[in-house]
Amino acid sequence: MNKASFTATMLMVMRKEWLDFFRDRRTFLLSLLMAPLLYPLIFLGIGWLSQKRAETQLEKTLQVPVIGIERAPNLMKFLASYGIETHAAPADIEARVRAQDVDLALAIDPDFDKDWHAGKPAKIDVITDTTRRNGDVKVARVTKLLETYSGAVGTMRLLIRGINPGVATPLHVGTRDMATPEAKSSQFMAVLLPMLLTIFAFIGGAHLAMDTTAGERERQSLEPLLATPASRAALVGGKMLSASLLGLLTMLLILVSFKVSASLASGMAKQMDVSFLAMGKLLLTLVPLVLIGTALVTALAAGAKSMKEAQSHIMWLMMLPMLPAYGLMAYPLKDTALWQYAVPFLSQNQLIQKISRGEAASMAQWGVYLACSLALAIVLWALAVWRYRQEKLAISA
Repeated sequence: MNKASFTATMLMVMRKEWLDFFRDRRTFLLSLLMAPLLYPLIFLGIGWLSQKRAETQLEKTLQVPVIGIERAPNLMKFLASYGIETHAAPADIEARVRAQDVDLALAIDPDFDKDWHAGKPAKIDVITDTTRRNGDVKVARVTKLLETYSGAVGTMRLLIRGINPGVATPLHVGTRDMATPEAKSSQFMAVLLPMLLTIFAFIGGAHLAMDTTAGERERQSLEPLLATPASRAALVGGKMLSASLLGLLTMLLILVSFKVSASLASGMAKQMDVSFLAMGKLLLTLVPLVLIGTALVTALAAGAKSMKEAQSHIMWLMMLPMLPAYGLMAYPLKDTALWQYAVPFLSQNQLIQKISRGEAASMAQWGVYLACSLALAIVLWALAVWRYRQEKLAISA
């Protein structure tokens, strides 16, 4: 089969699959629009929850139970001036913190007043469960106030003794933050954004890829197609093109919804880089992943006897894009090594983070990524073609 005939056959198969898919309007719209509609809800929902949490835990008056509240009346007044209202703690306060009935409590040492008047460090404990994140903002707020109070009292003690407080601070340590404004504003999406985009790109065309292979096999409409003189490579290419087109359209709509969501969001999310250049870079990053996901799903569906069996792969396929995100949370990597851009899913993760942070990837990084991604897509396409050449594929379940 010459090149023109191969291309014509592939485009004809793609057109046929799209017409068949478009006839089921409900499935077509769900496959095309579900992710683009779901993404703004996730994006805006996270922003709203973050803002709500800040308003609740940073601005709202906190009620903090204190063991031995009568031992430090001045400290209690200081906390009250910053919106921390204290009251005597019940006897079972530790059990209540452990049961999450109370987020935190303070315990003032029995020798607090004696050590305080002697000029010794007076002990006060913050009772909390560090494995629970629901109260970490409250704990940080109270701890910071306690440190502020401690520093102010220490400074007054030195001044009373005629000592310059600067003597107790031989070093003044400052921080020069080299992060760009885009990088700071995208911190809360550093893990979520790459994970969501890679999942949607990887399985965006999965339903159509499964339906054109396992679905047609189950409906016994694949056998007549395989009986035609068209090459199996052209058939696989046409089916993959139809599924890839669906994935690309879905990704375009997702990126549009991402841009709109970021412009509607409040706070730091509004400062994320959502320019057309950034959206173009994201699309270039995700296109190879669409091809990889479509080729892999097509190869898996070619080995399935029914649509139900093919759909059983979705769960572990969705886990693959999540692995780099979880791995980087446990063991962060610098995104400068070239080998990272040859690893599927990790490369997309690193590039998406660079783009959202307003940083530019080098030509070498782009070159390694595109070459390795396209090579993997070709290998998976060849695997799907090999599956199609097996005689058992023509046997209906």
